[in-house]
This record gives sequence, C-alpha cells and structure tokens, in this order.
Amino acid sequence: MFDFSLLFKIAGAGIILVIIDKVLKSSGKDDIATIANIAGVVIILMMVINLIVQLFDSVKTMFML
Repeated sequence: MFDFSLLFKIAGAGIILVIIDKVLKSSGKDDIATIANIAGVVIILMMVINLIVQLFDSVKTMFML
C-alpha cells in the first residue's frame, strides 16, 4: 500500500518553500530566494528518487531478478 506520509512530507516541504520564497522576495533578497527554491526542489527530488528505488527493488524481488 502507498505510504501517504511521504506525500504529506512533500506537500509540507512545498508549502514551506512557498512561504520562504515570499518572505525573501518581499525583503528584497531575490538571489537567496532562488537558492532556497533550488535547494528545496533538490530535497523533494531526493525523496522521490528514494521512492522510485524502493519500487524497483520490490519489482526485482517480485520477479526474482
């Protein structure tokens, strides 16, 4: 069964990224906001890549490869 906690973690990280972006852009620090957005996207991609690796491992064990 799909683990919904990972979905909530990704959504929470996205909400936090939006808040950080708005605060930094309103204070005039656009370059730091861009760096924060890139870092957040990398963190979320690492979560998704970990999920894909688990999927491939379960497929390998299912078909005994």
